[in-house]
Amino acid sequence: MVKQSKFIAHILPFYMYNTLLERLKAEHPKARHFVTAFRHLNTFEQIVEGSSDDGEPRGTSGRPTLSVLQGHDLINTAMITVRYFGGTKLGTGGLVRAYSDAANAVIDAATLHEYKKEFTERFTCPYRSMQLVDYTLAQCRIERIDKQFDAQRVIVTIVSDEATLSHFFSLLGRHIMRL
Repeated sequence: MVKQSKFIAHILPFYMYNTLLERLKAEHPKARHFVTAFRHLNTFEQIVEGSSDDGEPRGTSGRPTLSVLQGHDLINTAMITVRYFGGTKLGTGGLVRAYSDAANAVIDAATLHEYKKEFTERFTCPYRSMQLVDYTLAQCRIERIDKQFDAQRVIVTIVSDEATLSHFFSLLGRHIMRL
């Protein structure tokens, strides 16, 4: 808390960025600002960066948050800081410090994972195999990012590193079909 303003920072994998931003806006309807920053690799292995001050004075919040991500050499990562305005203006320097401190604090508290190139895979399976698929995904610690149902099957999208995906597909080879 800085001069009655409350800063709540969240760090997350980049692929969850839009979903969490929408959820936080719904959970914090009285918050004044949702400052964001992200760094991720595109399909050409180039670093893509971005930030938003979300109504704060230009360069006082999103850019300092992005600088913290850069300073910690984080990739495929996003940060969202929710600010509740406390009634006292912090000034440019105060905002930069407050957002930087919130970003550093959430990084210090987070469990970070070493970067591994991740791949997105899609596969289908019959409904009767879904319990086995979910169990195996959990055992392999693979993130399911989408699940769609049609009349006869389930279409699943997952993301993980190459070795883990290979192991997963070897375990479930006859129960699923890669797309």
